[in-house]
Amino acid sequence: MERKINLLPKVEKILAELGENIKLARLRRQLTTEQVCERAGIGRTTLWLIEKGGPNVAIGAYAQVLFILGMEKDILNLASNDELGRRLQDANLEVKKRGPKRK
Repeated sequence: MERKINLLPKVEKILAELGENIKLARLRRQLTTEQVCERAGIGRTTLWLIEKGGPNVAIGAYAQVLFILGMEKDILNLASNDELGRRLQDANLEVKKRGPKRK
């Protein structure tokens, strides 16, 4: 049974915008839902959920659709500019480090 994820309204809005951007990219490329689904190896329901910003869709499905649209490198931009983390680091806050890996 699939568990419902309770999202903050701001996160819901961001996912909805992402889905809309993916849909617009598909339409600009004049690709049908059937073409994208076939190339990405996903069902039409999954693509519909992606284009609606569905939070329960696996990130791999999002990545696959972005790849089909030629936008896979956009994923690398996620969390790449960690402004808050850099400020915390600059403030010399103690950050716990992981212990050594066991062999």
